Amino acid sequence: MPAASSSTNTVVTRFAPSPTGFVHLGNIRTALFNVLLSGKHGGDFLLRIEDTDQERSKDEFTAALMVDMRWLGLDWAQGPTDDDGKPGEYHQSQRLGLYQEYYDKLEAVGSAYPCFCSAERLAVLRKTQLSAGQPPRYDGICANLSKEEVAKKIAEGQKPTLRFRVPKSEEVTFPDLVRGEQRFNSDDIGDFIIRRGDGTPAFFFTNAVDDGLMNVTHVLRGDDHLTNTPRQLMILNALGIRHPEYGHISLIIGNDGAPLSKRNGSMGIREMRDQGYFPEAVVNYLARLGHYYADNSFMTVEELSAQFDASHLGKAPAHFDMTQLQHWQKEALNAADDDTVWQWLGESVYKHVPADKKALFLKAVKPNISNSEQGVEWATVFFGDELLIEDDAKTAIDEAGSEFYEIATTVFAEEADFKAAIKTIGKQAGKKGKALFWPIRAALTGKVHGPEMSDLALLLGVDEIVARCKRAR
Repeated sequence: MPAASSSTNTVVTRFAPSPTGFVHLGNIRTALFNVLLSGKHGGDFLLRIEDTDQERSKDEFTAALMVDMRWLGLDWAQGPTDDDGKPGEYHQSQRLGLYQEYYDKLEAVGSAYPCFCSAERLAVLRKTQLSAGQPPRYDGICANLSKEEVAKKIAEGQKPTLRFRVPKSEEVTFPDLVRGEQRFNSDDIGDFIIRRGDGTPAFFFTNAVDDGLMNVTHVLRGDDHLTNTPRQLMILNALGIRHPEYGHISLIIGNDGAPLSKRNGSMGIREMRDQGYFPEAVVNYLARLGHYYADNSFMTVEELSAQFDASHLGKAPAHFDMTQLQHWQKEALNAADDDTVWQWLGESVYKHVPADKKALFLKAVKPNISNSEQGVEWATVFFGDELLIEDDAKTAIDEAGSEFYEIATTVFAEEADFKAAIKTIGKQAGKKGKALFWPIRAALTGKVHGPEMSDLALLLGVDEIVARCKRAR
């Protein structure tokens, strides 16, 4: 049973999260890939809130999601318009009456039926089938109840689920945008629930119906949904609704090979924002997490969209790598203008850095930091009351010896040209390379690595350089 293909020419992708918690990296990467795919074709990206789980869905999570997405530059052409998270037309909780119409249509054509089986009976059935080496699926005991039997059970107070009647002995096929041709035997699936006993709709149903009714043409989602797709295609075919093209992307795993979680490195988007990550850094990293770009330069969302190709999405799990995230953080920092970086550094830096040293401070530290805390650290190095000496810097100072700093103190006090002064110190002390530069840097900054030496001189000034060499001596 091949599914009918999309007929519209406009590419429409979507992201359809359930607001049961704060959004994490895996969710946002899925949203990003859909944004990039629609952008590639000049189409639209749609945001839909799947909040039919009224017990767990919270407006605060929807509001936080929208803030996170807008922070990342992942805006939507269709979807909620207010950031308060209050339910509207793009929330499934507001579409329950519409879903009922389509349940009725399926029942009217015999493609759905009420099921009165208890959870206990279904658990025993599943256990028995697994013990016999059979795939667990519903045995259809309620599939042919008469109208009278159904009415009698309902009159007795029983609350049935609604099951979709899966066609027998058919093959469901579809071309996966990531994984190629997919084939499923309908007999291996079994009739499945599309409405629960309490009247709430099941994911299979609402997700598929809304994709069709909202004219979604392409869906990229996690490969944990792959086995949902044949069910959803059967639902849409039975209703005569056009279906989107599906692509199933690999999941993200941590450094231990397990699904990404807080235990193995995952962070929420709010945490990343609070820790000072640039949104452009997060986007550039996630765009390459499970997707290959020949161009490895730092790009905007629009540039990433132009080079996005669904065929470049990997089938194997994508490994989260904090080192790579830090690389893109540095790229984002280097690409940002001074006003943006200054605002990002925050009040803790402002109170240390004199106004006339702001531009030079930014020039010096931008290549040497990846978060705002490091900016604060360098601000205190240059303009703080007390210099903290790191262990490797202390070693460099001890190995250089007091005679080295006697020479350095005298030369820096007499020679206005910083580079010339260092050369003179090297000649007089008989040192060069690391043996020369590390002790000087250690005395001036308490570190053996950092900004260009010429920038250090301008930031500190002659008097402070001499004073720090004396302290090192």
